[in-house]
Amino acid sequence: MTDASTLFDAAVIGGGPAGLSAAIALAQAGARTALVARRMPYADNRTTALLGASVDLLESLDVWPRCKDKAAALEIMRLVDDTGRLFRAPEVRFSCHEIGLDAFGYNIDNRLLMLALEARAAELPDVVRFDDEAETVVIEADDVAIRTAAAQFLSARLVVGADGRHSLCREASGIAVTRRELTQTALTFNVGHARPHRNVSTEFHTPHGPCVFVPLPGDRSSVVWVSAPADAERLRGLSDEELSAAIEKQSHSILGRMTVEPGRHLFPLAIERPKSFGGDRIALVGEAAHVVPPIGAQGLNLGLRDAADIARLAGEAIASGQDPGAADVLKRYDRARRPDILSRTFAIDIANRSLLNDFLPLQPVRAVGMHLLGAIGPLRRFAMREGLTPTWRK
Repeated sequence: MTDASTLFDAAVIGGGPAGLSAAIALAQAGARTALVARRMPYADNRTTALLGASVDLLESLDVWPRCKDKAAALEIMRLVDDTGRLFRAPEVRFSCHEIGLDAFGYNIDNRLLMLALEARAAELPDVVRFDDEAETVVIEADDVAIRTAAAQFLSARLVVGADGRHSLCREASGIAVTRRELTQTALTFNVGHARPHRNVSTEFHTPHGPCVFVPLPGDRSSVVWVSAPADAERLRGLSDEELSAAIEKQSHSILGRMTVEPGRHLFPLAIERPKSFGGDRIALVGEAAHVVPPIGAQGLNLGLRDAADIARLAGEAIASGQDPGAADVLKRYDRARRPDILSRTFAIDIANRSLLNDFLPLQPVRAVGMHLLGAIGPLRRFAMREGLTPTWRK
């Protein structure tokens, strides 16, 4: 028999932004929640563009007020065809003011977001922290037994797997995953620049993938530069002066002279999707549930919607005296997440393929599509709203 002191309504395994958000949301929804994640210094200098509903969720979790003054607003998004091909698309500009918003979202340093999430989680009496890593996850009839690396034992009626691409939770539930490696690698770093960005995010579309400049506070931007793996390795190996010159050239000097800041990271790109997003008392969130290329800033925004949906469904079950890890709850979670994740993955994949495909007859098709998107107001406004939050979720 499980000790009542170690039996939780829910346990979240993984302490990244999606996992912490899920733990906070579950606790606020009435679930006594275990958070199994080692406290680690967040040394990564990556940033996240939080869009639409993600900011709303963090506001409702009392996280956003703690970090919003450290984020840069995203008011305009530019898409620039820099492929150099015979048929090139015209530039497309999206303005948040056209759809009545002050900003599409905000770009924030992941470290600052994590500090705000950690601080909020520590305040909640219904979040019990296990400062350790999960070593085994065993699904039983009425709960899931978890053993940590330091031989701590706990169990929960519902387990939220926020443990990344190589998810122990996904493996324990026997959920198969399809994976497609892409012949692309993302190099991420931050830059200072001579000219102000004016809250404009610019995405250059190159034959090897996008190169994106996303505003940060001050005259700074975060860069995600997608290229062929060998090129990405070469760029990472450049001196600060050489990389500063290279990224200024890639940007066509729109922000003036650039200075690369310390910290560079390489990420081989892939597309991953599990066969289901929940089952056998386990719900998958974040990169355990989806891995997509960094196009349209969808990755963590999808993960935060995962967290919001599982917390809502688990909270509804607990409020009605039901088991939050019951099969019907997980089925509802799978149905809730499937159209969102599949539609976003498909759109990102098509957009990425259109950049990599040199087939001449497809070039005018892409160019015309981009022209229509920029020229037809209702279509452009629909695309902006859908990019923030799927209409059907509202």
